[in-house]
Amino acid sequence: MAYATIDKPSSYFNTVLNTGDNTSPKSITGFGFQPDLVWSKTRTSGNNHTLFDVVRGAGSNKELMSNSTSAEGGGATGTFGYISAFNTDGFTATAGSTNSAYLNNSGDTYVNWGWKANATGVSNTSGTITSTVSANTTSGFSIVSFTGNGSNSATVGHGLGVVPKMIIEKSRTTSFDGSWWVNHNKVTSGTLRLNSNDASRTDFPSGWINESPTSSTFSFTAGSGGTVNNVNYSGDAYIAYCFAEVKGFSKFGSYTGNGSTDGTFVYTGFTPAFVIMKRSDSTGNWSVYDNKRPAYNVKNLFLLANGTGAEETRDSLDFLSNGFKLRNTDLNANTNINLSGATYIYMCFASNPFVSSKAIPTTARWSGLS
Repeated sequence: MAYATIDKPSSYFNTVLNTGDNTSPKSITGFGFQPDLVWSKTRTSGNNHTLFDVVRGAGSNKELMSNSTSAEGGGATGTFGYISAFNTDGFTATAGSTNSAYLNNSGDTYVNWGWKANATGVSNTSGTITSTVSANTTSGFSIVSFTGNGSNSATVGHGLGVVPKMIIEKSRTTSFDGSWWVNHNKVTSGTLRLNSNDASRTDFPSGWINESPTSSTFSFTAGSGGTVNNVNYSGDAYIAYCFAEVKGFSKFGSYTGNGSTDGTFVYTGFTPAFVIMKRSDSTGNWSVYDNKRPAYNVKNLFLLANGTGAEETRDSLDFLSNGFKLRNTDLNANTNINLSGATYIYMCFASNPFVSSKAIPTTARWSGLS
């Protein structure tokens, strides 16, 4: 049996919940590390998702939004609240000129997902484009910043030292296109977009991230129009989040739905802490679950990464000691995660490895576990 290399996954990824109180500035703590990427969403009202990272820096109007093609700052966090600092155990939330709606509005509840990279980043010259990279090779996560040059043959260093299984890239300045382009190892032709519910596609005339990154770089595939302007427009600033698979900590795979409440079981090799899944062979939203909402099975609270809506309720899946099991018939074609015969991709991070580096097994989870 293969053992994990990370015995305490919460040292590299964690979910923190908070209830808003309009205090400004407000320290949001409990991650157990400095979160170098923070992805936050209001659970109780319909606001944008906001993403801040240490490479781009904290501050007013430094957000990106997973549900939007807008440029950096397009969500007006200077008006509705922003992350003003990354701290040793979390971040500081500061009110905007109008309110704290995005992070700390009184009466609202929030979820914050945090990943540990390696602080503000260093220069990386592995590719033909010099990048700034904050890489954590232990947990297989890097934040990559670069400026596009328009070349169809350009490469960008990611700093992981192994082939990433998933890359999410977005233009910060959107002179050409503002979509979130997703390369996933189980989508071997074409691409997905995090801000969209569309299926994997190969018909974008201005290209996408190449399906075959290397252990040191990723590159781009020209579309039918002969350019890579979607992902490498000359002069545009880009950010990319790159993920390698780490046994017992992260998994980036696919599964086929069966349309039953006794749903498909997906083996990950660990107890999940966070999972996003999306139908890849047809339309379907990006559904997001974690181990804090709620802290027991069945997991029935979810958010849509490509939508602004409040948290929704649906009996969906169980988090088990070695993977997750679908528990929904999912007849709704747009929000489904288990439609019979449909193909889905997912990204998943651990709360506990199935078997630790010391050969200690994880206890199972069951319905009603608190």
